[in-house]
Amino acid sequence: MEKLDFLIDYLLSERNDVDGIEIPNNGADKFRLYRSLVNIRPAVKADEDYLQAEDEYLTALTREKGITDIADLTPIENGIYLWKGDITTLRCGAIVNAANSGMTGCWQPCHSCIDNCIHTFAGVRLRYRCAEIMEEQGHEEPTGKAKITPAYDLPCGYVIHTVGPIVRGSLTDEHCRLLESSYKSCLELAVQNGIASIAFCCISTGVFGFPQENAAQIAVRTVREFRMTHDIQVIFNVFGDVDYEIYRKLLGGNRTPG
Repeated sequence: MEKLDFLIDYLLSERNDVDGIEIPNNGADKFRLYRSLVNIRPAVKADEDYLQAEDEYLTALTREKGITDIADLTPIENGIYLWKGDITTLRCGAIVNAANSGMTGCWQPCHSCIDNCIHTFAGVRLRYRCAEIMEEQGHEEPTGKAKITPAYDLPCGYVIHTVGPIVRGSLTDEHCRLLESSYKSCLELAVQNGIASIAFCCISTGVFGFPQENAAQIAVRTVREFRMTHDIQVIFNVFGDVDYEIYRKLLGGNRTPG
């Protein structure tokens, strides 16, 4: 708790719009304040003392939640796994973040989206690195493309960030093409960087509006086709029961999604 107090004090000291904020005594409320401050923190460097304390705190926090190693999972078909759980606790080569085109994470305090969770538990260096990449690129990330960063305080090796299509209204062939491109871009980036395993979240579903069944069919088909020519292990990570059942029905054996 003392380390968390230090992190909060540091984050508050960076700001000039938080006068009078009291640090809660309750552990859950204290973490919520810390997370909120991280979520709204600009993409700037932090002092080494802060980064060391954040590394120690977040690493310990993830250990307490429980780390799942890909080596302990059983494939549902050759080289492909289906796992329901918190992707920020998964130890594998890389995890995929469903990012927005700005690529610097979710800025809404304590939002439940995967982008927010990954940036929260990776630590503040992730946003800074993403901002560097975007500054070098000079424009927002196109839909269907991907970028790779270190994972920092996450148990995986890397984070691959991709911008999936946003569906408003009817699903189109272009939406489907762009989602397939997101999966391919992530897989290609993983192979280029010598990454042996990758965990995909359900890209573009949720607030991005892509129908879950259609998204899963594209994901499974694209991964199966890619694995015909590349030796990479793939985890389909789901968080809810509906997605789990959709993927469970699509995976296994040599069945091809319709």
